[in-house]
Amino acid sequence: MCSSAGSTTQAQVAWRKPTAAPASAVRSSFNLRRSPAASQCPTNATRGVPMSRIPKPASLVSVPIPLARHRPTRRALTMALAAFALLALLLVPRQAQAGKKLQIVATIPTYGSIAEFIAGDRGDVHSLAKGYEDPHFVRPKPSLAVTLGKADVLLSTGLDLELWLPALMDKASNPKIRSGQPGFVSVSDGLKLLDKPTVISRGEGGMHIYGNPHIYTGPLNGKIMARNIMIGLKKVDPAGADTYERNYKRFVARVDRSMYGSKLVKILGSKVLTKLTLSGKLIPFLEGRDYKGKKLSSYLGGWMSKALPLRGRKIVAYHKNWAYFARTFGVNIIDYVEPKPGIPPSPGHVASVVQKMKSQNVKVLLAANYYSRGKVKSIADKVGATPVIVGLAVGGEAGMGDYFSQYDVWISRLVAATK
Repeated sequence: MCSSAGSTTQAQVAWRKPTAAPASAVRSSFNLRRSPAASQCPTNATRGVPMSRIPKPASLVSVPIPLARHRPTRRALTMALAAFALLALLLVPRQAQAGKKLQIVATIPTYGSIAEFIAGDRGDVHSLAKGYEDPHFVRPKPSLAVTLGKADVLLSTGLDLELWLPALMDKASNPKIRSGQPGFVSVSDGLKLLDKPTVISRGEGGMHIYGNPHIYTGPLNGKIMARNIMIGLKKVDPAGADTYERNYKRFVARVDRSMYGSKLVKILGSKVLTKLTLSGKLIPFLEGRDYKGKKLSSYLGGWMSKALPLRGRKIVAYHKNWAYFARTFGVNIIDYVEPKPGIPPSPGHVASVVQKMKSQNVKVLLAANYYSRGKVKSIADKVGATPVIVGLAVGGEAGMGDYFSQYDVWISRLVAATK
């Protein structure tokens, strides 16, 4: 065994200040082996010889001490890749993960029907209320809370129609579909509401303080509702933006064709026809102008043409949920069985409605099918009127399978009652 003194002397001889080395030198240095001269202890031949005369080992003189390079391990690379994958997963919309469809929940089935047209095969649509239920009074069942809990998007009127919704939202505990979040869509945004009260108060009972919320009875309102739905779906699912925009345009075009017929849409265009309809000037405009030797009114088709017998026709409705329908087709609703929205009629009020129907020869009483059929028929029988009892939303009765068939049923039933 070497003495400690001998070891110290060799270490002093071997040490040199490291200098920069090219990459090749660094790579080769990992294969160096200590030379025999460097590993030997002082022999008898060198013991006692001055240090200046002891030969310096070539391996310790010519090879610099390499600077260590960091080489990532396989485990480190795996962890880095996993972190990037997790980040990408968090940034991808939920429905895009594992190919899941967007879960869309509508308060009213008519909103859900529009959403089905816009979402296409990228979404599954569920409705909380049934088409034959009063949308003012939907029982907040646990199953509805479960449906809301799974929702990516919630479609609501955004007014004070669904007063039962907050209780369900609390049970659902789904923050991403609360008002103000990307998953919440107010389908009424941008609509001009009818029956706005002059005094904002609920002192008169069930009056809607923001205006009439039954926007789904106006066919042209569907175009604005569809736009709001399209924007909402794009926020939650940007990857489907092209699909939603394309389907929205198709839906709007179909509404126009269903309203006026293809010929008139081609002649006047959607914007002109919509503006004239909402101002109540469409029919006079068409009757007062010619196109290619014929009156413009001769090109009118669709719902507007079928509903011409209803223009100016006096009727009584049970509730103010038909206001937007009446404005579109020129129906004259002279009174309502309910004195105020949601207030049951008193015998005295019913008597006054009957008297008005007799004096003005009103022969149609229009009501949604969730009201008492017996009461509706009783009032109609007193004046010899025809009760028209229909579903108020998509799915409300047979034949009302989507947004468009809803208006087909309403118009055909009312026109039949006026003959």
